[in-house]
Amino acid sequence: EQEKVPDQKPAPLSSQVSGSFNESFAKMLGSYFSLKEAFTNADTLKVNSAATALAADSDSLEVAGITGDTSGTIRETAKYFAATISGSARALSAEQKVEEKQREFNMITDALWSLTRTVKFDGEKVYYHFCSEAFDNMGAYWLSDKIDESNPYIISKACSEVRDSLDYGNR
Repeated sequence: EQEKVPDQKPAPLSSQVSGSFNESFAKMLGSYFSLKEAFTNADTLKVNSAATALAADSDSLEVAGITGDTSGTIRETAKYFAATISGSARALSAEQKVEEKQREFNMITDALWSLTRTVKFDGEKVYYHFCSEAFDNMGAYWLSDKIDESNPYIISKACSEVRDSLDYGNR
């Protein structure tokens, strides 16, 4: 006879974040927003400068400030995404062509969105924008602290649709 095993659902991962983590995350997010603005303004000098700042802020993200994560999964995932953001930001500043810089920016956006969802950043509300016309109609995403029409991929044309937003501060 087969032994009946009760169905067990995995417990959702949960954690809390310290004030130092929130401060370092907000600083990193601010650097990302500066990078987005530099792209929006078509200022490659500021793009490179903001990318360097973003890499530094990602490297110094206070992942030790993620507490209550008994499995360590959230902390390790946060380290992975922070390293991805840092590496892509460094690669972005080394690229010569604007479109290649934008492709790195798109990868940074993916990693930062995933990181924000993973740690459930409870600071400011973050909007997830999409432009379907970017990269020859392949589409691309970016994050913003507000709903706006400007985008970092197509400067001369308004192409922005809010696909999602995160606001863990109102839990």
